Amino acid sequence: MTSLNLVDTDPAELPVDAVVIGVHSVAEPEAGQSPLLLASGAESIAAAFDGRLSETLSLLGATGATGEVTKVASLGTVTAPLVVAVGLGAEPTGAAPAAEVLRRAAGSAVRALAGSAEVALSLPLSDDPGGADAVRALRAIAEGALLGGYRFAAYKTKPVTGRRDPVSAVSVHVPDATDEAMEGEIDRAKAVTSAVRRVRDWVNAAPNELRPPEFADAIAEAATKAGLAVEVLDENALAEAGYGGILAVGKGSSAPPRLVRLAYRPDGSPTRHVALVGKGITFDSGGVSIKPAQGMWEMKSDMAGAAAVVATMLAVAALKPGVAVTAYAALAENMPSGSAYRPGDVVRMYGGKHVEVLNTDAEGRMVLADAIVRAGEDNPDYLVETSTLTGGQVIALGKRVAGLMGDPAFLERIKTIGDEVGEPGWPMPIPDDVRKGMDSEVADISQTNAGMDRAGHMLQGGAFLAEFVPTGLSWAHVDIAGPAYHSGEPFGYWTKGGTGVPVRMLTALIEDVATNG
Repeated sequence: MTSLNLVDTDPAELPVDAVVIGVHSVAEPEAGQSPLLLASGAESIAAAFDGRLSETLSLLGATGATGEVTKVASLGTVTAPLVVAVGLGAEPTGAAPAAEVLRRAAGSAVRALAGSAEVALSLPLSDDPGGADAVRALRAIAEGALLGGYRFAAYKTKPVTGRRDPVSAVSVHVPDATDEAMEGEIDRAKAVTSAVRRVRDWVNAAPNELRPPEFADAIAEAATKAGLAVEVLDENALAEAGYGGILAVGKGSSAPPRLVRLAYRPDGSPTRHVALVGKGITFDSGGVSIKPAQGMWEMKSDMAGAAAVVATMLAVAALKPGVAVTAYAALAENMPSGSAYRPGDVVRMYGGKHVEVLNTDAEGRMVLADAIVRAGEDNPDYLVETSTLTGGQVIALGKRVAGLMGDPAFLERIKTIGDEVGEPGWPMPIPDDVRKGMDSEVADISQTNAGMDRAGHMLQGGAFLAEFVPTGLSWAHVDIAGPAYHSGEPFGYWTKGGTGVPVRMLTALIEDVATNG
């Protein structure tokens, strides 16, 4: 993992392999004016180039577009042999670029500098070096740098020709490297990005190596090491307690299901309690309602929700906020076989409700409903469930914006925090007609709305889960079917594969609850 520290030495004199500065685009440059504007933090570097750095970058094709990386050999003008300009977009009207712009810029630069051992980032913080804006900017830069250096190569048996090793060490330039607030942000960034990287590792793992029992063991090992309380229910304990939804989904697999409970309790008497629930389908074939073969390999990522809530607990254990947090990871493998559950089955869920199964590929809501009811027994003040639940989320909101459903006031709080940390979500309704169409002739509720088929499928998932949430509880369903897994080319601090969404949002939400109730 890339190391991270603070420095306050003049960036032009840092003994590193590359120094990174920011550059803005100028929308309408005047006659003779460069189309590029060097950002705050680049002053000493620009001076070393006798004021011609922006002109040089422009000649090399730099435009200042967000995340664009342009490299210039310093030829001895500064200590570092390489000066790297990363685009920050148009010059902002405020004191500094938006946090997400800085986060993506840092990630892009560190990723582009693979093969360099030590890199320094001299990016803009704010006009007030010790203020809250500077601290927020540092958080974004640190997170981007650490996540941009991520690479998963667990199954490579020999070096790949032309592939360079990730950056080993990153230094972030600040006015005062001994400032306690700044040092605290570095510590926080290390804890949070370590959790995100853990999710990425789990999501990227081969599904034959991370089946429910193995995943439960890995969770228990990590959580115990972090000092969390751990409880794992195997198939026998699940049957004895009546977890019908989890058992039904796991029946078709030779690897039996698990339910993992993790608990964090701060010192003293916390006044608030947050419950987290995550979907952990370690591979989703669709079961009897089997999926098309094309793209099915990405269904190894169907456990991203469970991975995210577990990793959030690891971050919480490191950060120690003053709020109680309990997490449930519902783990199963959805496979077709002679013992698999079928369309038409009626399943008695944990808590006693009966569900008529119409589509075995709508399995996530089955395991989540059991876990939500169990989480409600802990009497939390807030409940957040996250899952790669529906392809309908991708159709409606694309690959980078999560779907949010639940208590409207709570959703707005989550949306605000998600926007701040770069993990956006958008509140969606749960219409009455969607829920009415899930009335069953033979059970308490149907698993899907047969009359709508796949129309409003994301909303159907939310409507189903709402039936299992205790009355009066502030709750949110966060559908991350798109954002949890990135199948395209790397960009910003996202690499191909698991992204770690929504660990940073969940962690920030828990910290917000600890501060504001």
